[in-house]
Amino acid sequence: MAANSCDSFVEVDQPKSQLVSTIVFEDYGTATAALTDIYSKIRDKGILTGTNTGISNQLGNYTDEIIPYGTPSNPSLNFYTNSILPSTPAIAEYWNSAYNSIYAANSVIEGTHKSNALSIEQKNLLTGEALFIRAFLHFYLVNLYGDVPYIAQTDYRKNSTVTRDPVKTIYNNIISDLTESIAMLPASYSPTERSRPNKLVARALLARTYLFAGFFPEAANEASSLLNQTPLFSLEENTADVFLIASKETIWQLQSQTSGQNTQEAEVFIFQSGPPPLVALNNALVNSFADNDLRKSNWIKAVYDENSIWYHPYKYKEKNFTSVSKEYSIVFRLAEQYLIRAEARVQQGDLLGAKEDLNRIRHRAGLSDTYAVTKEEILEAILNERRWEFFTEQGHRFFDLKRFNKLDQQLSSLKPGWNPTDNLLPIPQSELSTNPNLRPQNPGY
Repeated sequence: MAANSCDSFVEVDQPKSQLVSTIVFEDYGTATAALTDIYSKIRDKGILTGTNTGISNQLGNYTDEIIPYGTPSNPSLNFYTNSILPSTPAIAEYWNSAYNSIYAANSVIEGTHKSNALSIEQKNLLTGEALFIRAFLHFYLVNLYGDVPYIAQTDYRKNSTVTRDPVKTIYNNIISDLTESIAMLPASYSPTERSRPNKLVARALLARTYLFAGFFPEAANEASSLLNQTPLFSLEENTADVFLIASKETIWQLQSQTSGQNTQEAEVFIFQSGPPPLVALNNALVNSFADNDLRKSNWIKAVYDENSIWYHPYKYKEKNFTSVSKEYSIVFRLAEQYLIRAEARVQQGDLLGAKEDLNRIRHRAGLSDTYAVTKEEILEAILNERRWEFFTEQGHRFFDLKRFNKLDQQLSSLKPGWNPTDNLLPIPQSELSTNPNLRPQNPGY
């Protein structure tokens, strides 16, 4: 990470940003603006952006969800052919944008702590959200790159010589930050469109983190804490309503930049005629759905010409501006909590409880109960259900195949360029060159 780069989390010179100005944190309005600016950065660039450079698209190409089309300059080709290098621009963009936002979150935490003007309640709200952001971004970094630095300060002297922490340490730090965040945040949403994290959003990430870290009783408990919020959350009966702004199962979504704007995902995925300009769904994914699966009819759309048929994701249906925004990019939704609890339950031997949760998702999709009986069969059924439920959503498929140790089994025969070491992205070469303490490079690169 270049020492003089504003895109890196190592900041040698004091950043010329209002985030680090003590004046910002002497007023709740400007402090809140500094915090919400981080959400805008998360939405518009880097790992979680809905544009074609974000992981919803790129990890779909990397696995078995999406196939790229268009010109040889399509940035998805490197992901589809598994020919990513440490010098690939997207690799550095994911790393730098995430750590830049982590740096900004740390600035909010430190500036809020030092403020003499903010009330205790205001400090708790700002700090709680910033801790959530820090945990949230480290979660994606550790799942993309493996061992990474966990950055919890703005001191450039320390940041410029950091080493990579083991995955277990990263998860423990995420859990610690989320636990502290939950204690500080309110349970209510502000605004009502569920675009600002609260206690329940932090719990959603905590449930996911516990599952990924193998803490199954804790994962089940956290998922239950959300599933029991029946006045606030419930599965939409109609799958066509799941991705609307007012969906009852949305836990957290990223608000669009302007009123009337909808999602960047729809702009990338939807096309009206063939051949597709950027990407289309892999036919193997489309054909894996049961014909009566309502997700297939409501979340996938076919485009024909005289000789061919292609399919695109149709979860978000508004490609263009509307009079008012109808869809925001959803990051956490209730269906995931059912499948988190199902997986956590089966790992603890509660096969009946696991099947109950799994069947809730299947029933909403118009399907009958699962035929799975044994632990192994139920786990396989959960993996399949996650494939059908979360395709093209923030890299779920890649993370799930990796967690289930099925990446090689699923992708080696489908993708000629696949190697077992592709379970991690490379550390950006620019970062290794600037800070030798980040070495060695991930295997295979």
